[in-house]
Amino acid sequence: MQITNISEAKAQLSALIEKVMAGEEVIIGKAGKPVARIIKYKNNRQPRQPGALKGKIKIADDFDVLPDDIAEALGMVDK
Repeated sequence: MQITNISEAKAQLSALIEKVMAGEEVIIGKAGKPVARIIKYKNNRQPRQPGALKGKIKIADDFDVLPDDIAEALGMVDK
């Protein structure tokens, strides 16, 4: 684990990223106190599957009907 301050991190960002890519953890500090940690990014997400919720979602028949009070507030109803 490497500890560096913000000024050094700005000047050596490419080198720090290379260390992170090699598996090392980098801590960035400000005024002698750690404020950020840089670690290697791991994408653990599964690819999205189209249609995975097919048949599990129901849209109400009145989905597109605007409630009277909201329609009136928007000036869409004659008084």
